Amino acid sequence: MASIFSRIVAREIPAHIVAETELFLAFLDAFPTAKGHTLVILKQEIDYLFDLEEDTYTALMNFARKVAFAVEKAIPCKRVGMAVVGLEVPHVHVHLIPLNQMADMNFSNKLKISGDELAAIAARIKADFDELN
Repeated sequence: MASIFSRIVAREIPAHIVAETELFLAFLDAFPTAKGHTLVILKQEIDYLFDLEEDTYTALMNFARKVAFAVEKAIPCKRVGMAVVGLEVPHVHVHLIPLNQMADMNFSNKLKISGDELAAIAARIKADFDELN
């Protein structure tokens, strides 16, 4: 069965997409720890980050870096943190989280953000991503 992320890539499940290339997709986390919490994924369904070929791994990190610049421009924060956990969804993904305090990286703290606000946040990040790239 396809992972939830593969279903987002196939547009079977809606997501607030902020950036996309042929190989990668970035969208807002549906259960964010901070406003602007973004997931960056490889479109191909591979479970474990360190199973990626070196060039794909490097390309993923380069894409995540570009998305992080857009997140940082769109969302007031001290910096954008990155986490790779990989246990909750068996599909390579990187969390980009706007940080103002360490608690913003606590995955057990989830914000409730309305769909309208998520759409507005996604639009700001997407506009900044498009402008920067």
